[in-house]
Amino acid sequence: MALNEIALYQAQRSLLLDAAAVLRRRYVRGVGRGDGLPAAAAEGLSNFLEGIARSEPALHNADLNEAIALAHRLIDDDHPEHSRLWPA
Repeated sequence: MALNEIALYQAQRSLLLDAAAVLRRRYVRGVGRGDGLPAAAAEGLSNFLEGIARSEPALHNADLNEAIALAHRLIDDDHPEHSRLWPA
């Protein structure tokens, strides 16, 4: 793996883990958001983002680009519910 690829992987991993933490803070613990996302759905999505960040084998077919886009939306608080990965 080239140095640029390693840096990109580490940045993406960090972004996904940060987004999972933000998701838990906002929706599972109820800090700062009250738009009705069930805590169990938020916890499941947090686990999903962490699993992608950790390259869990069961998630190798997950859409990495969509997960990264969702992570950006979560961190920026920019309508994450528009993501295809958002719980319905």
